[in-house]
Amino acid sequence: MDGRDWKKFLLPYEQTVEELKVKFKTLRGELKSREEYSPIEFVTGRVKKVSSILEKAKRLDVPMEQLERGIEDIAGIRIMCQFVEDIATLAELIRKREDMTLVYEKDYITNKKPSGYRSYHMIVEYPVQTALGMKRVLAEIQLRTLAMNFWATIEHSLNYKYREKLPEEVIKRLSKAAEAAYLLDQEMSSIRDEIMEAQQLFEDNSNIVSQVLNGIQELYFYHRVREAAQFQKRFNDRWGTDDVRYLQELSKEIEQAIARAKKG
Repeated sequence: MDGRDWKKFLLPYEQTVEELKVKFKTLRGELKSREEYSPIEFVTGRVKKVSSILEKAKRLDVPMEQLERGIEDIAGIRIMCQFVEDIATLAELIRKREDMTLVYEKDYITNKKPSGYRSYHMIVEYPVQTALGMKRVLAEIQLRTLAMNFWATIEHSLNYKYREKLPEEVIKRLSKAAEAAYLLDQEMSSIRDEIMEAQQLFEDNSNIVSQVLNGIQELYFYHRVREAAQFQKRFNDRWGTDDVRYLQELSKEIEQAIARAKKG
């Protein structure tokens, strides 16, 4: 091992992970605010531990002075999607981004690993601004469904336990589990439209409820206590009946009341 300051070495990678997490979470929020479907379910990230970097460098025969280019996943982002189809959509969004450069892609969904591992990997070069200036950092973005991620997490834990030498029986059971996860994804894809419609209905209902309650609160701000109380009672009487149309009409009435209150 060389005498490098590992804490300083990892700082740009830590910054990269934090910035990319924020950017993809922001993308998710932006798509939802535009009332579009977001292929992003949630985002996580991590920087490889020094021990893992050294183990991988040894396994791949990467010289210590070439770690920055030879180990491409020191900075890692993982984005979970609901459906397999979402992965292709998200990959295309990433390709079009101008704040990072795509280096190459690895499709382990179409071409699964022998172990059963499925995931879509994108290696990007990200320009991070540090105290010493701009630094181009390699990062790996993994795109997975929730089922793929569950399987991969279990496999990772078992590989750590057995030091990459899994017993034959465990390998067989993991392979069966991988196929079960794959079939689950296929089944979810077959009813994707129905699931998305149900989720959209839930989202619409949540949004209209927020609009009504925020509107009532605004009426209190304008000291329209009686009107606000009346609207609150009407909301309480229908809350829980899933009558979205009634709530939409109620929201319009509240908006009109607010407009009158603003005029004085």
